Amino acid sequence: MDASSLRQRVTPTSEAPRIFTPEYYARMRDLENAAWWNAGMRETAAMLLAGAQLGDTGTMLDAGCGSGQTMSWFLKAHPQWRAVGIDIASEGLGVAEASGLSVQQGSVLDLPFADDSFDLVITLDVLQHLPIDGGDARALDEFARVLRPGGILLVRTNAQSFPRISDDREFSYRRYESADLRERLRAAGFDVQILGRVNALLGLAEIPRELRARRDNSPAYRGILSQPRREHSVLRALKLGTLRLEGRALAAGWQLPFGRTIFALCRAH
Repeated sequence: MDASSLRQRVTPTSEAPRIFTPEYYARMRDLENAAWWNAGMRETAAMLLAGAQLGDTGTMLDAGCGSGQTMSWFLKAHPQWRAVGIDIASEGLGVAEASGLSVQQGSVLDLPFADDSFDLVITLDVLQHLPIDGGDARALDEFARVLRPGGILLVRTNAQSFPRISDDREFSYRRYESADLRERLRAAGFDVQILGRVNALLGLAEIPRELRARRDNSPAYRGILSQPRREHSVLRALKLGTLRLEGRALAAGWQLPFGRTIFALCRAH
């Protein structure tokens, strides 16, 4: 499934814009700039990458780069690196290009790069949106192909939680069990160094909304539900602090028993 076909099958709304629509990327930019969840996820990613002991220079691929927020964040922390982004949807790429980032349109299922091109691949909230019948396995094979031996893969994806959902074949949407994702990564030839859940305690607040959606027979994929909003500084600090603690636990090798987000740090053979 490509971006244009999915755009034709969904009607974006102000409540939950669907992936690949202009509204989706606009909301993602707002959330990246202001939301505590996004800030906490960036801190967790930074902790994991710090443990990977990246070199002073290298080349990073942002697979599913959207508007380029992850590339900008990474380059700010690693100014001597080169970053390249790829995404299937043109809506976000225009914003990334206007920011001076190196991006191109293409699919993670067939990366337009030579073997052994990158030292680091980052892919955030991409695997769950790939075709249900083997799309994630194909993308992981592509990541392994374009990474140099010893290169690093950082994955973030969503996790099965309560209530559980079934794969949504209409919109190519799934959630992962940690064991299943680990097996897919190993099958692609990666050495899984860290894999575990975060967004545990604060993720409990999502249960009522998920139960209402199940009662209303909503599809598993419902678009991006979070909305940018101003929060009291104390409340924001508490939420961010909770995510920070969970990120530190993950980086130290702890395994939380539940959580709505999975991170994986892997090394290519």
